[in-house]
Amino acid sequence: MDIRTKRAYDDPARNDGFRVLVDKIWPRGVSKEDARLDDWRKEVAPSDDLREWFDHDPDKWREFRGKYFDELDKCGEAVDDLLERVRDGRVTLVYGAKDEEHNNAEALRDYLKKKA
Repeated sequence: MDIRTKRAYDDPARNDGFRVLVDKIWPRGVSKEDARLDDWRKEVAPSDDLREWFDHDPDKWREFRGKYFDELDKCGEAVDDLLERVRDGRVTLVYGAKDEEHNNAEALRDYLKKKA
């Protein structure tokens, strides 16, 4: 299973595989053409309440992951679709956050690996 994460502000690469944006909000200043996405899955992004509460605070990371995983457990078809993509080949989860360690794409990757 090959799941990668990448900031939307980083250049797409040929070896990214299936590129999917996993944020509810489009990354500011990135054109759709430059993003070169295959899909945009708002359904697997954290809820607005959870995202605002977390506010990319590393001290809240563990609790954020638990709450986010609970939300993902209720996403059903959207998660199943991503798992199917992962089984077919490399998937790159694209996100807009500045923090490359504490963001929803990193948590989602861990969640998908546990489910696969």
